[in-house]
Amino acid sequence: MLVPLTNDPRDYAWGSATLIAQLEGREPSGRPEAEVWFGDHPGDPSETPDGRTLDAWLADEGRATGSPAQLPYLLKLLAAASALSIQAHPSKRQAEAGFAREEAAGIPRDAGERTYRDDNHKPELIVAVSDEFRALAGLRDLPATRRLVGGLGPGAGPLAERLEGADASAASVIGWVLSAEASDDVAAVIAAARAASSDEFAPELELVRTLDEQFPGDPGIVVALLMNLVTLRRGEGLFVPAGVLHAYLSGLGVELMAASDNVLRGGLTPKHIDVAELLSVLDATPGRQPVVRPREVAPGVHRFDVPVADFALDRVTVARGAVSDVRLSGPAIALATAGQLALTGSRSGVRVSLVPGEAVFVSPDEASLRIEGDGELFLAVPGADLAAEG
Repeated sequence: MLVPLTNDPRDYAWGSATLIAQLEGREPSGRPEAEVWFGDHPGDPSETPDGRTLDAWLADEGRATGSPAQLPYLLKLLAAASALSIQAHPSKRQAEAGFAREEAAGIPRDAGERTYRDDNHKPELIVAVSDEFRALAGLRDLPATRRLVGGLGPGAGPLAERLEGADASAASVIGWVLSAEASDDVAAVIAAARAASSDEFAPELELVRTLDEQFPGDPGIVVALLMNLVTLRRGEGLFVPAGVLHAYLSGLGVELMAASDNVLRGGLTPKHIDVAELLSVLDATPGRQPVVRPREVAPGVHRFDVPVADFALDRVTVARGAVSDVRLSGPAIALATAGQLALTGSRSGVRVSLVPGEAVFVSPDEASLRIEGDGELFLAVPGADLAAEG
């Protein structure tokens, strides 16, 4: 079966007022449009043409089409005009333990202070669809961070001191930055960074000024100073595994993640921050998160390999009426991002046309998908059968 999917954009404050509308070729709504969800996640399941949500469709018809009762992934369009919160996600084992602990404590799942809303991990992949997509990802090597902070002058002295010494660690520094006792020092560091100049770290200092306009005085601005600033070009991806701090800053991307809503925040947000729990899941290993570039698996089909079993992402391009036959490894969701395409299921013969911003669920009994036309789509599928995350 091929089942067209629709959903309304979510109007988170950080969303772009123009990027999704431009992709879809329509006038902007006048509101922030941050994310469009394509999947069966209970937080905002997609709708099918008969008025059902995709989770209801799977419950009613999934067995007959070989589809699972619940998809292992969630596909999104994400459009950021300002920074998302700095955050990390737990491993599967950490999520299971944290969820059980909060369930036993009787904390409502929709409570603001709730951290673990389900028992799943949330690795994620973002691929740039705009010409560039900017993000913070992972912790910078300590020597480079010392150079950056050392150039900020006396106002950053307390931070510089905590970064010195053989036993200095980014985790302990982050814990201090997010504590109440550091508020005066955090304000001084932000002021020093706003006033500083540097040839080596000019983009990072400009980011501090931008973030301080968006989140005045937020301690997450200092956390951001410890992180790697990454710019993806169109078609490049960034994979974020469990425990890695990250924050998306600007641009339009296709995001694919495990089906979870577990977030440990570390700044740039008015929402609840559980510092102790964040530090318990944090991977403080320094270094840049590698840019993920796809490999060709068939003519016109390029796969973004990621080391999780929940999902993989294919970028499929066809040109001037060409045809691409793509084998399916399970239930799939196709999302068009350029041109005009026609998709035909190999078993049902059902044909669906897609233009940018439109999506369709493909049940696994189709086995393969014929794609024709002139354009680009992203195809979410289950990942390789890899060992589960610890």
